[in-house]
Amino acid sequence: MEFHARQSIEQVEEGTELAPKFGPDGLLPCITTDAASGEVLMLGWMTAEAFRLTIETGEAHYFSRARQVLWHKGATSGLVQKVVEARIDDDQDALWLRVSVADSGASCHVGYRSCFYRSVPHGDEAGGPLTFREDHKTFDPVAMYGDAPNPTQL
Repeated sequence: MEFHARQSIEQVEEGTELAPKFGPDGLLPCITTDAASGEVLMLGWMTAEAFRLTIETGEAHYFSRARQVLWHKGATSGLVQKVVEARIDDDQDALWLRVSVADSGASCHVGYRSCFYRSVPHGDEAGGPLTFREDHKTFDPVAMYGDAPNPTQL
């Protein structure tokens, strides 16, 4: 599968051809949500190869910026993200995936359902501690992945 060349604003913004614009680093941001609940599960990054594999297989593939590797979400954990719908934004430089997640439905390697499991204090509470919004992990990441990876390698 090949992406179309970007030829005009009309083609990109109003047309039916998929002509994604990857950043200078070769990456496209991807917001991933639960197809049933609408909950944001994660923000990932895709290379052209990851995007093609996602479209061709119907399962989410991403690119790890820290590890500099392509990865099939759930290949190790079994928590595969099946694509229900994929949408590209108006200028085709960001992707939104609506997915169903196998097994526990978790998408975070830390063990929580969503990677966005903490809220950041703002306004009058700015500078305060992060607040956990999920009260339990859906799986034990050490049991699933072994020893916790070094955060600088993620």
